Amino acid sequence: MDLSTLENWLWRAACSIRGEVDAARYKDYILPLVFYKRLDDVYTDELTRLATDLSLSLENAEALVAQDRDVIRFYIPADARWTRVRRATTGLGELLTDSLRAIARENPKLDGVINRQDFNATDAGNRILDDDILATLIGILGEHRLGLDDVQPDILGRAYEYLIRKFAERGSSAGEFFTPTEVGFLIARILDPQPSETVYDPAAGSGGLLIKARLRHREKLAAQLGKSPRALTPEDDPHPLTPCGQEIQGDNVAAAKMNAFIHDMDADIRQGNTMKNPLFLNADGSLKRFPKLAANPMWNQTIPTEVYENDGFERFGWGTPPASSADWGWIQHMYASLEPGGRMAVVVDTGAASRGSGNKGRNKERDIRKAFVEADAVEAVILLPDNLFFNTSAPGIIMVMRKVDAAHPREHAGEILLVNASKFCEKGRPKNVMTDEQVAQIADLVLDWRAEEHVSAIVSRADVTRNDYNLSPSRYVSSNDAEPPLPLEEAVVRLREAEEVRREADAKLDTVLARLGFSE
Repeated sequence: MDLSTLENWLWRAACSIRGEVDAARYKDYILPLVFYKRLDDVYTDELTRLATDLSLSLENAEALVAQDRDVIRFYIPADARWTRVRRATTGLGELLTDSLRAIARENPKLDGVINRQDFNATDAGNRILDDDILATLIGILGEHRLGLDDVQPDILGRAYEYLIRKFAERGSSAGEFFTPTEVGFLIARILDPQPSETVYDPAAGSGGLLIKARLRHREKLAAQLGKSPRALTPEDDPHPLTPCGQEIQGDNVAAAKMNAFIHDMDADIRQGNTMKNPLFLNADGSLKRFPKLAANPMWNQTIPTEVYENDGFERFGWGTPPASSADWGWIQHMYASLEPGGRMAVVVDTGAASRGSGNKGRNKERDIRKAFVEADAVEAVILLPDNLFFNTSAPGIIMVMRKVDAAHPREHAGEILLVNASKFCEKGRPKNVMTDEQVAQIADLVLDWRAEEHVSAIVSRADVTRNDYNLSPSRYVSSNDAEPPLPLEEAVVRLREAEEVRREADAKLDTVLARLGFSE
């Protein structure tokens, strides 16, 4: 199935429930059914393979699997097969819900994943989706086979991307849990995952960055073996990546687990608030450390300073970020979660690279940035094209860091690679896109540590210090364009930060006045 066919198919599915549920919730009903259809088709493929290998009929292979579940990756009970649901004429909502729950019971990894939605649910005494509408939706989703040789392995991720891009409500929701595919692959290429490594995402969303790291690892392995990635067997990959992540939203955790299951990944995705309560800990309660980290946390998230000041995991020793933007809070959490010599790549707002530089007096974000630069922790900063992300037209940056110490110095110590990739995209509607060639070109610049006119520059720590720790690539790499106007989102963040500084100054002034006897 090509991308156009996929999108037309999903569009028709969404139109079939239009008016029955809010557009932002289309994915909550469509994705579990796409996942269900994919599972059922893959299950049929595996039964067929088993029957061929053992010279059995398909019916006997299915009977064998019912007796011995270890001969197959997952099991779907006979009374929970897609064909049974597809043929139902009455009680469809109840049958569908029961079938998904039966699959979850047989496959504990899918509990709380495939069975979250009640397709028989009511609102004010009326069914949200009645049986006729469900039958139409299931009929549309049953038009295409989704087996091993029918679709790309990241079918669920692509469906998720389309539904987010097309229907998710504007504002903060979509960008909080989905990273554009090309940005995910760019990060995967830059981190260059190695066999047996664990990749951690503390803001995992739908698991896209973890999936891309796994796909990149398999792409490299396939090239070494002279195979296509889809032809790889478990024996070809004896040292697979171990993906793990934490995500605050339950629906997103479910989507991430679906994504991982479809990719045959043994992923550890946990639900919780990473900033307040990180869940990946050692036996002594300290933060677990990882060799590779990737994340796209919500940009400029508002987090009370008390969260940083009362932290019990020694994460924020570089400085307390402003309450108006948690970008440098996320960066500090990730850096604290790196093992010595480990590398991380995080997508943040462009302002995280420059806010506070050039201002007189102290600035929280500039001071934290200064500490990271002087510790030689910043490896590269990449300015992305604008209008890539689904909830904003702002470009965003990827900040690449390495955990350095005496035993693990950086290869290019004292230098930072700055990449202005603002032109590396194809204009599109409603969003711009980066081609595979453009992604590979940017990644190669970083991996090869290469300066290229109008695209990238290698600057010294002294250069950055002279620019008051401004790490914005456009400051050092000219694209021969006029400086773009300040995005509205960035202006709002700067205003909030200025108001926060004013409140703190007023509070200090009130304290001084009170000591002098001038209190009201």
